[in-house]
Amino acid sequence: MRIARFSIDGNVAFGAVEGDGPDGLVLDIIKGIPYADFELSGTKVPLSKVRLLPPVLPNKVVAIGRNYAEHAAELGNEVPDVPVAFFKPTTSVIGSGDAIEYPSFSEDLHHEAELAVVIGRMCREVPRERVKDVIFGYTCANDVTARDTQKREKQWARAKGFDTSCPLGPWVETDLDPADLTIQATVNGEQRQLGRTSEMIRSIEDLVVHITEAMTLLPGDVILTGTPAGVGPLHVGDEVAVTIEGIGTLTNKVIKRG
Repeated sequence: MRIARFSIDGNVAFGAVEGDGPDGLVLDIIKGIPYADFELSGTKVPLSKVRLLPPVLPNKVVAIGRNYAEHAAELGNEVPDVPVAFFKPTTSVIGSGDAIEYPSFSEDLHHEAELAVVIGRMCREVPRERVKDVIFGYTCANDVTARDTQKREKQWARAKGFDTSCPLGPWVETDLDPADLTIQATVNGEQRQLGRTSEMIRSIEDLVVHITEAMTLLPGDVILTGTPAGVGPLHVGDEVAVTIEGIGTLTNKVIKRG
């Protein structure tokens, strides 16, 4: 099931996405929140009549760096012995169709297409065999990065945590095997990144176990699983799209900040 979060007439709701093709999609409004048992209301609105919002509002976004060998190599980095984890704040999260604001402190902004894992229940110290039980679903993400700032500063907080640096969407797919999906990024229609989730160095199970050894994850929290090779620059006016097989396409335009 595809679960979207949207606004219409000033109200915010979740809905199940039904139909095929952009012109035929409708939202069946959900009663309650999707992390618990819920019912479909039967009240349907065309997708074209709503504004899609970030599909979740995470308490935290835990991102993983250098989880694809070719991406590590393209930036001159070694594959780390343990997963490299960092945070992106909630204020960095935007939805499909929202604008990425080019930060004033950078001159080298990059796209990074990623599969995002959405957590469905509070969990801590999750054993490998229970990982699937705590996952709500999957969505597309773009770990937008100020590459020059990342190289200049030892911590990645500003380079990867600035406002609008974490596009998520367009919705969460709850029924999906994430083991071997095509993941790609285009800029102005030109393909930049093309890889498969099977190329991850560490699996989703590895990452959930590793992260929850240290911290509690809450419903709606997001794990970014790393990016394949092909990252590259973004400029004001560019339109960047992240497409993941079985989920859909996350599209954002880059604008000047301010």
